[in-house]
Amino acid sequence: MEQRAIGRSGITVPALGLGCWAIGGGTWWGENDDQMSVDTIHRAYDLGIRWIDTARVYGFGHSEAVVGRALRGLPRDQVVVSTKCALQWRDGEGEYHFSRDGHEVYRNLTPASIRRDLEDSLLTMGLETIDVLYTHWQCRTYGRVPVAETMGELLKMKKEGKIRAIGASNVDLQVLADYDQAGELDVIQEKLSILDRKPEAELLPFCEAHGISLQTYSPIEQGLLSGKAPDDYRPKPGEVRENRVWWRPENIPKVNRMLKGWRDLTEKYGCTTANLCIKWNSMLSPAVHVLCGARKIPQIEENARALDVPMSREDFLRMKRDADALIAEQG
Repeated sequence: MEQRAIGRSGITVPALGLGCWAIGGGTWWGENDDQMSVDTIHRAYDLGIRWIDTARVYGFGHSEAVVGRALRGLPRDQVVVSTKCALQWRDGEGEYHFSRDGHEVYRNLTPASIRRDLEDSLLTMGLETIDVLYTHWQCRTYGRVPVAETMGELLKMKKEGKIRAIGASNVDLQVLADYDQAGELDVIQEKLSILDRKPEAELLPFCEAHGISLQTYSPIEQGLLSGKAPDDYRPKPGEVRENRVWWRPENIPKVNRMLKGWRDLTEKYGCTTANLCIKWNSMLSPAVHVLCGARKIPQIEENARALDVPMSREDFLRMKRDADALIAEQG
């Protein structure tokens, strides 16, 4: 599996990582078998995947607990672990973000709050160091907590050896530029699929110009681009797919028609449509790392095959044209 640097951190990993949001369970994803999740993380390691990504808020600490349990069975120096701070449900400090599973969650990027988030993550996962720490969501009110204050605390944590690299998630171009100016930002994490390419316009070019990596999540649109959802599928109330644009009843059949048009490509490369879409993401730029969620062994085994697909530039552009046509139809 191809190796790529994480910004200017000096850390190099395979271009495909394992996302652990679903491992947190709860009403976002439904109940989960924790031992199956541990086994899936171990299988990912066996397949050459070395970047494991979670967040404090995934399952309100449960995902981190499961990741920590899995890490006890792996060589720590051969695994890159990332988690996220700045979403907290300890108190009402910060800007209200959402309510779920009995918790009210607030965006809080103050130095004191992200410091406590980090300490909680270290304790939950049983670690002394987090390899990459992201700020999960930024201030709704621009400048409520200046980026320089947040970055200043992140740099302190790095100097103390508690984190190795600094990341930011869900940013716009101004916030990205502010992070880069305030300190050494190594990576951003943003949603990107062949049907949702917002970061491609401004964020990715900035990252390429400034030596910052882009870790993309949801490359197969929470499973829709696997082609396994029937035309009449309807997300359950409260689950993560509810209200997503491409999961709307009128859009699922359109997406499935596009995927059926790529059957010759799946035959040509001996792969699945999910593999095609993950590989497509990785070909956008050498700065891109692709993050795929999984909590079952067959899922991670399928995902791991994606980056070995020898997709041609011609087929990459063909897929882009087909997706562009569907996006234009959607409006």
